[in-house]
Amino acid sequence: MAGRKALIVLAHSEKTSFNHAMAEVAASTLRAKGWDVTISDLYAMGFNPVLSQRDITGPPKNPEHFVYETEMGEAWKEGRLSSDIVAEQKKIEAADLIIFQFPLQWLGMPAILKGWFDRVIIQGFAYSVATIYEQGPFQKKKAMLSFTTSGMESTYSPKGINGDMNVFLWPMQRGMLQFCGFQVLAPQICYSVRYVTPEARAQMLSAWQKRLATIWEEKPLSIVPNSWFEMSMERGFVLKQEVLAQQEGKKQGLTVGQHLGKAFPPSQQLKAP
Repeated sequence: MAGRKALIVLAHSEKTSFNHAMAEVAASTLRAKGWDVTISDLYAMGFNPVLSQRDITGPPKNPEHFVYETEMGEAWKEGRLSSDIVAEQKKIEAADLIIFQFPLQWLGMPAILKGWFDRVIIQGFAYSVATIYEQGPFQKKKAMLSFTTSGMESTYSPKGINGDMNVFLWPMQRGMLQFCGFQVLAPQICYSVRYVTPEARAQMLSAWQKRLATIWEEKPLSIVPNSWFEMSMERGFVLKQEVLAQQEGKKQGLTVGQHLGKAFPPSQQLKAP
């Protein structure tokens, strides 16, 4: 793994937090293996998560009706993005592996991290109509979520009060990371961090360190290939009829998203096949 580069995007405001400890373990472990590691500590940077016309320089293409996605795509092509966005994009371009470290809040990312995605992972730079999923620009890069929860693991199960963790992971892992081409590694989840013993937290850090030692060799989560879908004006971008025919009689759907009205594949967003 020597010579590879990693980016850790950290979204927690407290430097004594377990999330900071996870980021520090990741950085030190990877560096010991010869990685070049960069950390984007979003709170320390004062990163602005709010979309606005200030995200581009120069006049917009349509000043009377500012369409953010369109204007950002044009500004990216013309080199007119704001400097803070360009700085983060350069970090992504340089990285082989990106780790997103954050606390699960309202069953999703903290606002500052979601804003980072909204402002940085933009049309042109990270995707286009013709380059999505396994054809995406970042198909040679790996990415993963590493996060903490307040609740116990059982509460994020199909029988738990919060529901199946696979469902919460789908929009982040499929809709954001895989959409841009990333090979998505299984998430590192530390459950109930606030309520476990110091010994249990130490074991979590040790398990994280052990995993990171061979992280580059891990297989990514499975993905339904683009070739299984077809685009039509009448039906949209959906699974081909022959694929649907092959799935008839099977008890489980293909994925959490393409479930076909059947049971979800167990742990499909939690571990590689």
